[in-house]
Amino acid sequence: MKRILIFTIIAFAFGTLISCSDFLEEKPVVNKSETDFTNKEGVTQLLTGMYAKLYDDDYFARTLSNYAYGDIMGGDANKGSQFNDQPDFTALEIYTFTLDNSYLSSKWTGCYNGVFFANNVIKVAGLCKDDLSNIQGESKDFYTETIAQARFMRAFWHFEAVKLFGAAVPYVDDEAMKASTNPQVSNVDDNGSYIYIWDKIADDLQYAYENLPDTWATEQGRVNKWAAQALYAKVRLYQSSPYNGKNGNSDHWKDARAALEDVIANGKDNKGQKYCLADTYETLYTAGECDWTGESVFDIQMTISGSVEVVSCINGTAHIGLSGALGTGGWGFYQPSYDFENAHIVDSEGLPLMDDSYRNHDALTMLDNNNVPHTDLSVYTDPRLDVSSGRFDTPYLDWSVPQTTDGWVRDVSNGGVYLNKKNIPRKADKGSLSISTTTCSSAKNFHLIRYADVLLWYAEVLIHDGEYAEAGKYINMVRARAANGYVKAVNPDTMEESSSAYVFDDLVNGAKKSNAAASYRIGLYPASQFTTAESATLALRWERRIEMALEGHRWYDLARWGIAGDALNGYVKYEKTYLAKYASCSYNPNWVMMPIPYNQIRKMNGLLVQNEVWK
Repeated sequence: MKRILIFTIIAFAFGTLISCSDFLEEKPVVNKSETDFTNKEGVTQLLTGMYAKLYDDDYFARTLSNYAYGDIMGGDANKGSQFNDQPDFTALEIYTFTLDNSYLSSKWTGCYNGVFFANNVIKVAGLCKDDLSNIQGESKDFYTETIAQARFMRAFWHFEAVKLFGAAVPYVDDEAMKASTNPQVSNVDDNGSYIYIWDKIADDLQYAYENLPDTWATEQGRVNKWAAQALYAKVRLYQSSPYNGKNGNSDHWKDARAALEDVIANGKDNKGQKYCLADTYETLYTAGECDWTGESVFDIQMTISGSVEVVSCINGTAHIGLSGALGTGGWGFYQPSYDFENAHIVDSEGLPLMDDSYRNHDALTMLDNNNVPHTDLSVYTDPRLDVSSGRFDTPYLDWSVPQTTDGWVRDVSNGGVYLNKKNIPRKADKGSLSISTTTCSSAKNFHLIRYADVLLWYAEVLIHDGEYAEAGKYINMVRARAANGYVKAVNPDTMEESSSAYVFDDLVNGAKKSNAAASYRIGLYPASQFTTAESATLALRWERRIEMALEGHRWYDLARWGIAGDALNGYVKYEKTYLAKYASCSYNPNWVMMPIPYNQIRKMNGLLVQNEVWK
């Protein structure tokens, strides 16, 4: 009997509405039998569906943006909206989540759906291996390159599960799928010991690295060998990171170092450009400019064509849209935290206050007696702050200069006074680069791995190896780029650049630049910062927080470094000064991974065992 494959997600996620990768322009596939795909055209359609899974269709949890897990659990953002909206989301925010939290369950399901799509490509391609092996691919035969892409994605989705739930999770391969369309794979062996899947993920990525092309001359949204090598390095780095001894960690620093050195020396994007940092930080978050800067190692490449906004909002249809100020409405989720904003305050040398004294400052934006927000623009901050987030009295892209909370914040008492910004389109984008019916629909790429990541990971490896001064060079390389741009002051009525009393004190290049929207300053870390492991690590961790801000990384970094307890309890201590919902919050230092969802354990009838942290 022919097995029927119904690819509703493919039809939903790509086609004339959006492509998550430049080459995903195939027609939707529905109600076809497996044998209908056993040719080049059919396998290409399955590849299309596999890549399309990078644009996640989960309406609330948004698997790949990781903003709920990385940023909100990590203390860089508040959930926003209203306290009672999405109670399971609130539970993540204030650390009261339970084993049946629906957001955790959605993440689990999203990861293993991605694994399914990758395995299905491998399985079906295997049915016509001889034919596909005789077709020339980009650099090898079509079959080999197909399997390499699928194994990359299988590794990627398994690693997404590992990052959140720990490494003792099921590794589901194509052989398991051959035995069952709904394979149930245990995460323990016959003796009840956990099976850690690090090396299986690494093996998939090693195969992808060895068999993917350097570049794709056409269909340039596909992953190349350098994306595989960078992700391999990230996996090995996580595997070697401290956690707390309950994640199967082991020493793979040398593997991570070798892979990163390979990417830095030889890596290139699919247009053949050697990896480099984008000219300015702002370019990375500007639709139409962010695609091929040289910094994108692995992107979800967003495009706009059509009028259905649900398929072009990486953080949810209207979730992160402002509540009406831009004329389109939204739910007002995802507001940067008070702690996050103050962490951008710098000293007279343009360096962050790494002793946490930034928490001794009042919030940069405060409400007066009439609940009107006022931002102290005289306080010097890192210029990346107003690219990453929105503040009152500073330009919000090209929309306006927010001066009252009306339409900008749904509930100040719950979400605070700051605005998400990185994923919001510009007003000028309407049409070809955004859809006017919602404020989060954009053709901005979503960066999963960028070259700044690679440089900071390499600095982390160098610090581990005792090469502190060398690590400082790479950290400062990232920091120096931040001096290349800043938000300019504008006339609120015309949104055209205007003069202001504020300056950008660029200590990197020894220049004072005029007409700044606020007081900005940045300098490089001095050589004395990189003389011990402790001081070098401190700089590395601060730079990752600021550089990778609101890109879904913060909680994952805190967890793998083994410092989540101290960092997040310090965060809630400060945040509760402004938001009462944090008054009784605390974060358990053992929570370096989240619980495997109870409904998944129940469904598998004892084959799936809860991770050690949550037993």
